Amino acid sequence: MTLEEIFIAPLGYGFMRDAIFAAILAGLTSGVVGAFVVVRGMSFFGDALSHSILPGVAIAYIYGSGASALPILSSIPNQDVRLFIGGLSAGIFSAILINWLTQKARLKEDTAIGIIFVAMFALGIAIISSDPRTYQRDLTHILFGDIFGVRDSDLWIMLISGVVVIGTIILLFKELLVVSFDAGLAHALKLPSGRLQLLLLILIAVTIVANLQAIGVVLMLAMLITPAATAQLMTKRLHYMVILSAIIASIGGVVGIYVAWHMHIAAAPAIVLVVTSAFIITFGVKFIRGRVWHR
Repeated sequence: MTLEEIFIAPLGYGFMRDAIFAAILAGLTSGVVGAFVVVRGMSFFGDALSHSILPGVAIAYIYGSGASALPILSSIPNQDVRLFIGGLSAGIFSAILINWLTQKARLKEDTAIGIIFVAMFALGIAIISSDPRTYQRDLTHILFGDIFGVRDSDLWIMLISGVVVIGTIILLFKELLVVSFDAGLAHALKLPSGRLQLLLLILIAVTIVANLQAIGVVLMLAMLITPAATAQLMTKRLHYMVILSAIIASIGGVVGIYVAWHMHIAAAPAIVLVVTSAFIITFGVKFIRGRVWHR
């Protein structure tokens, strides 16, 4: 097989080009946000939030059109926009609730996350199971992703959400940097740590919901965590880590799509396995260099 057959020939299909564009968008946003998730030790929260959006997505999907449609949802003509708004609403609600429960030591963070995560995910499954056809088939792409099936509306949602998320982080990078690494300095500078924390949670929710079509709920955590963890092995400076994480996630997404295409497997797991392989290789190289340096 020639290089042209491997890399160029698949680009002759429009859905393949859309999938690559979607992978780049998902990688950039997930990589940037994921860097803050990793340095702040919020991996468990990212997992919980990726599952907590399920009730909103299920409600928007089942009750967005047809005889049982809710007026507020049926007024939105585009299904992808309905899913985005439904998932984002559930994600923001979960983020605010977790943030409120953990303020002033009402509950430990992992306890609050565990309670909300399980309750919201169970509610989502209950809503999906209320419609047997949906339970068996229709929301599979929401759970596991279908990057080869992205539509123009999905790409626009990913693009606009990515611009908003990355733009917000660029504007507030110094404040988020201080809050992430030095709570004492943040207090001395009178930074609104609680509000910045909530803002970061909302940005994570936007990132997860925007990338539902491409990556899916179940595998979204890997795109948030693994590229950022790989970048953290390469540098300890946050701005370099953010850039490296976005690059690793984007390249991993594109390589994963090619792997899925040529091996005839699902794209989302292929992407996750590619970025995981990058982490393993980076960890192994750093480990071996450390042992050699020690000797």
